[in-house]
Amino acid sequence: MLNILWPLLFLQVSAQQWTLFDGHTRRATREGSVRLVGILSSSGRVEVYHDGQWGTVCDDGWKLSEAQVVCRQLGFSGAISASLSQNPGSGPIWLDDVNCKGSESSLSDCSFKSWGVTDCTHKEDAEVVCDTGKNVSYDRQFSLDNSLALSDDLGALFDSEDGCDFNITVHDVSEEAELMFCVHSVIFHMFPELNVTQESKNLTMEVSETCHPHVSAFLRYLYTRRIDVSITSAQCLHQLAYMFGVKKLMEDVGRVFTLLIPEDNSFQTQVSMYRYGVHTGDLVLQENVLQYLSWNCEFLIVSAVWNSLSFSMMDALLSRSDLVVKDEAFLLDALESWIQYNGEAVSTEQQARLLNHIRFPMIPVDKLYQIQFTSSVLHNNHENLYLTGLLRGFQFNALAFSKIRKHVDNSTDEHLPRIYTRDGWSVFINATDVRYPYDRRYPYDHSYPYNNRNYGQNNRIQTLSTPVHSSVVLRDKTVQWQAQVFLSVQECSNYGISCDSVPVARFYKYNNQYNYMSTIRYNNRLILTCKNKNNVFHVQDFKNDIAVIPVNSSMALPNPCPDDYTYRFVVRPEYI
Repeated sequence: MLNILWPLLFLQVSAQQWTLFDGHTRRATREGSVRLVGILSSSGRVEVYHDGQWGTVCDDGWKLSEAQVVCRQLGFSGAISASLSQNPGSGPIWLDDVNCKGSESSLSDCSFKSWGVTDCTHKEDAEVVCDTGKNVSYDRQFSLDNSLALSDDLGALFDSEDGCDFNITVHDVSEEAELMFCVHSVIFHMFPELNVTQESKNLTMEVSETCHPHVSAFLRYLYTRRIDVSITSAQCLHQLAYMFGVKKLMEDVGRVFTLLIPEDNSFQTQVSMYRYGVHTGDLVLQENVLQYLSWNCEFLIVSAVWNSLSFSMMDALLSRSDLVVKDEAFLLDALESWIQYNGEAVSTEQQARLLNHIRFPMIPVDKLYQIQFTSSVLHNNHENLYLTGLLRGFQFNALAFSKIRKHVDNSTDEHLPRIYTRDGWSVFINATDVRYPYDRRYPYDHSYPYNNRNYGQNNRIQTLSTPVHSSVVLRDKTVQWQAQVFLSVQECSNYGISCDSVPVARFYKYNNQYNYMSTIRYNNRLILTCKNKNNVFHVQDFKNDIAVIPVNSSMALPNPCPDDYTYRFVVRPEYI
C-alpha cells in the first residue's frame, strides 16, 4: 500500500506569502531541530536548524546510529539507511564528524566538532531513509477529466508556446532552482486571484522545489482541464489549485486525499493532512481525518506522533464521542502524558480546557479512586478541576441515575460513553471464512444448530456477558449477548434473517432477566479492523440488532483490507 508523508511546502504569489501549515498557533523552529529535504519527508538530505538558519550535515563518519537519532527525532520508528545525499544543499554546513551512540534524543546532543566547523563541501551532505513501516509505491494514478471540446487543441497550444505573451517564473523558497514558462495571458485572465491585468507581462511564484516537477502539468490543466493525479503529486496540485483559485481541481484532488487516510500506520500523514485542511479551510478533509483518528485513537495514543499533536487538534479530538479507546482512564493517562511532554508550550488555560473534555463519570470506579494517587498532572494548577471531576464520577457510580438526573448538565456529554473496548465490554470475531455450524443434511431447520454437538466450533458466533450498565449500582446485574457474522445469504436464511447483501453482523440480547429498557438504551457499535495492519477502517451502529457491512462504493473511506478483517462488537449502555 502507499505511504506518503507530506513535505512542508512554502508558497508565495506576488507579495503575499504563506506557509503550508500556516496559522496563528504556529511555533518558531527550535534550535537543534532537524528536517529531511526530498520528495518524501521520510527520506532525504539531513538539515539541522542553528542560529536562525537551516544547514546541512557532513557525511564524515555518518552511519546508521546517527541516522537512527535523526529518524526518531522526526517521529519515525527508526532508520533504514544512512548515505551520501544525491541532492546536495546550499548554505552553511553546521555539523561535521558527528558521532552518536544511537540513544540521543536529538542530533545536536551527539558529539561533533563545533557548529559550522568543517572541511566538507556540499558534495558530502548526509542523507537518511527512515522506516515508515510500509513500502512506498509511486505508480498509482487517478485521471481527472474536466475537459472542454477544445482541450486537445489548447493542450497543443501550451506545449508549443506559439504566440505566448506572458511569462511565469517559478522559484524555490530556499534553493536556487528556477523554472520558466511562456504562457498565454488570455488563459490566466480567467483566474482573478492572480491579479493578472492587460498590462501584466510576467508573474513570479515561489514554490517548494519538491513541487517543481508538477508545475508544468498544473499549468497545462488550466488549458485542457485534464490531469493525472498521483499520490506523490496530489498535495502539490492541490496547493497550486488553491493559489490559483481553481476550486474544481481542489475538490477533485481533495477526493484523492481521502484515499491516503488509511494508508499510513505512523499517523504522520493524517496529522499533516489535518493541518493542511485547517490551513485551506477544507472542513470535509478535517472531518474525514478526525473521524479516522478517532476510530484509531488506541493506536494513535501509542504512536510517536501523539505528543506532537497541536493543542487545536487535541481539542477537536477529545471533544468527540466516537473515540475508540480501552476506557476513559486510558484516555486521561494519554492526555496527561501529552501535557507533561509539551510543558510550557501549552498554557494552564489550554490544559484545563483539554482536561474538561475528560468524562470522569465514565472512568471505571476502581481507576477513578487511583487517580488521586497516580495522576501526574492533578497537583499542577488543576487540583480543583480533578476533585470536581472525581466527585461527579463517584456520584454517578454510587447513586441511581434518577437521583442525579435533575442536576445533569445537558449541554455536556460527560455521562455518555465513547466506544470503550476494555475487557468485558467487547468481543471479537476474527475468522471470515464460511464454516457452517449446522448439519448440511438439515439446512432449513433453524432449531437444529443449537442441538448440534459441533455448534461450539462455529468461529463466527461468540457470546458475551456484561453488566446492565458500567456504574457500580448496576454492576451485579448482567445481560447476555450473542454476536454473529453471516457471510452468505443462505446463512442469513437459516437463522431467520433476510439479507439483501453480505456480510451481515447481528448483536442481540438474550436471557436478560433485568428490564431496564425504560432508563437504559444500548447504542452498540461494530468495529472493522484490518488483521495485518491493526487499523480501524470503519465503525457503525446496529439497527434492530443488525449491521449490514458496507462495500467500498458506499463507504466514506476506502476499505484497505476488503477480504481480511476482524469484527469487534462493543456494548455501549446509556442512561436515557
